[in-house]
Amino acid sequence: MEALNGTIDPACLKGRPLAIDMLNQLDTFGYCLYFMLTLMSCISLLVYLEQCAYIYKKLPYPKKTLVIWVNGAAPVISTMSCLAMWIPRAFMITDLTSNSYFAVVIYKILLLLIEELGGSNAFLEKFSGKPFWISTGPCCCCCPCLPDVPMSRRMLFLLKLGSLQYAILKTVFTVLSIVLWTNGNYDPANLGIYGITLWISLFVGVLTIISLWPVAIVFMNMNRYLRPLKIIPKYAMYQLTLVLSQLQTSIVNIVALYGNIACAPPLSSQARGTMLNQQILIMEMFIITLVNRFLYRRTYEAVETHDSEEDTTALPEATLMEHDV
Repeated sequence: MEALNGTIDPACLKGRPLAIDMLNQLDTFGYCLYFMLTLMSCISLLVYLEQCAYIYKKLPYPKKTLVIWVNGAAPVISTMSCLAMWIPRAFMITDLTSNSYFAVVIYKILLLLIEELGGSNAFLEKFSGKPFWISTGPCCCCCPCLPDVPMSRRMLFLLKLGSLQYAILKTVFTVLSIVLWTNGNYDPANLGIYGITLWISLFVGVLTIISLWPVAIVFMNMNRYLRPLKIIPKYAMYQLTLVLSQLQTSIVNIVALYGNIACAPPLSSQARGTMLNQQILIMEMFIITLVNRFLYRRTYEAVETHDSEEDTTALPEATLMEHDV
């Protein structure tokens, strides 16, 4: 925020304030806003815990662990955002934690798509030797000329590996970033070409794109078989969580980095941009948590796959027992 004489308010040059300093600056509206957002975050977490207990009782292993992981994305992001809202200096830790969890969720989504068709063996039994369309986002959506690739055990392994690498390497880079941050080498606000932050972010971005591709390939080739299980809205919620937690956060941080968000002492422009993003994320993840609960709380029935080129065949019946998820 600029003063009337054209100089920059010294308070806007400070870093992230202590929690007590920020709370002392809140007015009645600020306290009401913080209370409402904290309540949303707590409700999201409670809804998720209730869902976990329900899923654990009703679903067989390993499907129940996959569904629990996938359902946890929005509540975890909401909880971490709430912590960062109350303790601004914890932003980097909470952001890295959320991103590391979501990296695992990307891999779990791939496994869940395969598990919904009966697991890897049933998947290969049905699709082995059949061409899979790979001209899909985010890597090759602009390359429709790419040939279809026949599905095989090796191809399935590569798809799983493509998503698994991000879950592992993201965690490694998270630990590395925290270690470098304690030594003063890692600063999320320093995106200079000679800073390590830029290069870590670019490398992680490439890993993210690579990990999303296998999930998109499997979904685009299988979604017509899983429509009775509401797989399209479920996948849409996963994509929405990805966009809001990654793309939205990056856009807000870049805008704040260049001072386009006015500071509000004791919050600098960057700190205020982060704060606004955390508050928006809490509301968004609250809605996604409720929608996910509605989508996953339904009865699992036998999943039949239909091939337009062959006689109708059915996968091994998942179960005739009711599994309300």
